[in-house]
Amino acid sequence: MSAPEAPLAPLSDGEAGGLSKKGLSAGTVGLIGAVVIGISCIAPAYTLTAALGPTVSEVGFQVPAIILIGFIPMLLVAFGYRELNRKMPDSGTSFTWAARAFGPWVGWMAGWGLIAATILVLSNLAGIAVEFLFLLIDQIAGSPGTIAELAFNPFINVGVCLLFMLGATLVSYRDMQTTQKLQYVLVTFQVLVLLVFSIAAFAHVAQGNAFDGSMPELSWFNPFAVGSFTAVVAGLSLSIFIFWGWDVTLTMNEETKDPEKTPGRAATITVITIVVLYLLISVSLLAYAGTGTEDLGLGNEGIQANVFFYLSGPILGPLAFLVSLAVLTSSASSLQSTFVGPARTLLAMGHYGALPPAFAKVSPRFFTPGYATIVSAIVASVFYAVMRFVNENVLWDTITTLGMMICFYYGITAFACVWYFRKQWMDSARSFFFTLLFPLVGGVILLALFVITLVESLDPDYGSGTEWFGVGSVFVLGVGIIGLGLVIMVWQAIKRPAYFRGETLSLDAPESLRRTRR
Repeated sequence: MSAPEAPLAPLSDGEAGGLSKKGLSAGTVGLIGAVVIGISCIAPAYTLTAALGPTVSEVGFQVPAIILIGFIPMLLVAFGYRELNRKMPDSGTSFTWAARAFGPWVGWMAGWGLIAATILVLSNLAGIAVEFLFLLIDQIAGSPGTIAELAFNPFINVGVCLLFMLGATLVSYRDMQTTQKLQYVLVTFQVLVLLVFSIAAFAHVAQGNAFDGSMPELSWFNPFAVGSFTAVVAGLSLSIFIFWGWDVTLTMNEETKDPEKTPGRAATITVITIVVLYLLISVSLLAYAGTGTEDLGLGNEGIQANVFFYLSGPILGPLAFLVSLAVLTSSASSLQSTFVGPARTLLAMGHYGALPPAFAKVSPRFFTPGYATIVSAIVASVFYAVMRFVNENVLWDTITTLGMMICFYYGITAFACVWYFRKQWMDSARSFFFTLLFPLVGGVILLALFVITLVESLDPDYGSGTEWFGVGSVFVLGVGIIGLGLVIMVWQAIKRPAYFRGETLSLDAPESLRRTRR
């Protein structure tokens, strides 16, 4: 393995509150590497097998249309991220950009939203990886249900989960080249299996031996045929779950080649690649299995938790285990790549004095945010272990809470783009669309989804149906996480007032980073 390039030196312009480098390994991630890590973080095999069935129950054959509707806000927000990164390529991303646009308090909460969302994802991904590991072993051993049931023993589940977390932490602690090499293998395998799965499904339809075969129709892609506003809202909510993770390409900006352009391009390519893959898979499985509520029909509630598992045997025969392996690979690889985002956000917050200075530590050997990575792993592991023993239903409610947190920090970042570039809106048609219209529309959609979810989650029957203090657990988790962030922020303002006075990261800092090597 070749050694990473020396980290860039801090800015030497002497201006208080300006951006500065943090000691990460510059120039080690190219465009393809960033896209691969972005796809890994989204985890298409895992997300779609869990989301496809419930979506079919809501909209039937209009799933491709719903995916397209959900794709819109993600793409619009990605454009805003790209513009902010072009001007301010900083590993703090949402934290740094919101602080530049709205001040330190809003910036701190944007960073908190990203960290909280990724911690929730880390804990859930580790749990999912455990379940699919035992499911795969069961499938290969030919002992239906016997081995798979072991995953639901809380002691075995938590023990194996912690081993997954440890492995992901060790890889993430090492240099970005290690992460890239691992993800090249895992993502390539995952995508190839999904493509073979889809092609085989189409082949069964063409040969007339599909379960409930029907040829794809253009009407499946028509958003206006969805039929109800409720279904459209469901589609937008779905997008939060199935598309989230592309912003990891931006958090690596200080480690990419051409930091102003590569991360933004990677984010756009990642989102477009994922939507094409989702459309291909959803259309192939709809054509093969239909939307019925019995047997292999995608509307059957009995198979909706893991659609790919139930369809893999009929479609791929003896190679069915590859699909389970792909979903396991998807969740495990996403577990590792998801560490990138919170670790670099915590690094930036420590670097600019918004958190204790220990978070600003970079591994002198690997040039990675080692301390922040370890803290992220410990918090996610403890959270999962406690919730797994205390209330498993609430643990799964954290997935819905995740959607709220993503809307929260994506929305703040989108509005930060609009406000930061307010003096440039009318400079050109490009500025109007990419710094005003696109991020504004994306931000408004996410704000609306946040409010809708917040209101609906007041109902005790929302999510798992678990009730706390007379309201749903999703509402309590969402409000509780944001409230905890506010408490910690006030505490940090008392302990470390320099950041909150704008002395370490100011509103009027330079627009771009100067890149002078040591």
